[in-house]
Amino acid sequence: MASIHKQPGKPNWFCSYSTWDTDGSQWRRRFKSTGTTDKKQAEEICRSWEKAAREGRKGTLTMDAARDVISRGVADVFLASNREKMPSRSVRDWCATWLDTKRVEAAPTTVSRYGGVLSRFLIHLGKKADRDLVSLTVADVGGFRDALSKDLSRNSANLSIKTLRVCLGAALKQGLVGSNVANMVDKLKQRGESRRRPFTLAEIRRVLKVAKGSEWYGLALVGLYSGARLADVGRLTWRAVDLEAGTLSFVAKKTSQRLSIPLAKPLADYLAELPAADAPDAPIFPKLSTKSSARLSEGFRSVLADAGLAEPPNKRSTGKGRHAAREVNALTFHSLRHSFVSILKSTGANEAVAMALAGHETKAISQQYTHLDDATLRAAMDKMTDVTLAGGGE
Repeated sequence: MASIHKQPGKPNWFCSYSTWDTDGSQWRRRFKSTGTTDKKQAEEICRSWEKAAREGRKGTLTMDAARDVISRGVADVFLASNREKMPSRSVRDWCATWLDTKRVEAAPTTVSRYGGVLSRFLIHLGKKADRDLVSLTVADVGGFRDALSKDLSRNSANLSIKTLRVCLGAALKQGLVGSNVANMVDKLKQRGESRRRPFTLAEIRRVLKVAKGSEWYGLALVGLYSGARLADVGRLTWRAVDLEAGTLSFVAKKTSQRLSIPLAKPLADYLAELPAADAPDAPIFPKLSTKSSARLSEGFRSVLADAGLAEPPNKRSTGKGRHAAREVNALTFHSLRHSFVSILKSTGANEAVAMALAGHETKAISQQYTHLDDATLRAAMDKMTDVTLAGGGE
């Protein structure tokens, strides 16, 4: 039976308890300072040590059991000296709570992606998902990352860990955990996988050549001369276009940021030649506007395949589902966004101008953006290479 005692001249309470000596096959009495002058706290600390000793004697003091003893013991110590209970949440409960807050802050597609990551993480944890957040370990998160890498691309696995870092970071701010274990898990290196890169001017012209006469030609031009993401380009309406002012204005779906980008001459000329719409909310690309982001991505890959820049989309089912590992192509529609920034910089635009036009949200860019007037941004756009001219700008 564990008990606490005072030692002459010592301010802290001492705990007397027994541990099992496997070598001598007998119990040995221990006498150890609890490190506190509070009697109630000392009693709870001593009780936790005795419980751990009993579990050890039975051979059931696994790593998880030890963490459970520690977390419960700490909570009891806290309760012994505070009127309020120590805040705690299970992993499953916290994930649900955090996701609810993101439904208010983030775009539906982002929330859906977060939800998919958290759902897979809870399945990976199994019964551990219903334990206290403090029981999560680096091994739990690292094991999840490694399991994902067997079925998904390394990039997808890394993005999942990034989501967990944000989720557990919020728990840390609320005092539910003492550290963010996801921050201690390294990202997987991208060895053996294609890195996405910008298009060369020659490659852009190959894309435009095979897309000529279809709505994909226009989507590619908008992507190149605005840096807009595929989902934003696909749902553009004529309300976004002001040919008189020479601007393209829209709200980015990912960031909810309103952008107003000066129209580069090649894009302005293309839009001016399209049939005028009767309603301002009519889509600029009616056939493609009804497609989901996934279908648009698949469609653009077909365009790249026709241009000899990618393998055709695999139409055969692998039986592994939508989250199965897939080949990462070096060129995607998002590569046009990288090309937009690269071409701007190659014509002399500084980092602030390029990032502001692309709608990048960083503290440094936000601070500098206030000093960038419309004339500066328009001058940068006017210097962009006209890829609709054969051979120009090579």
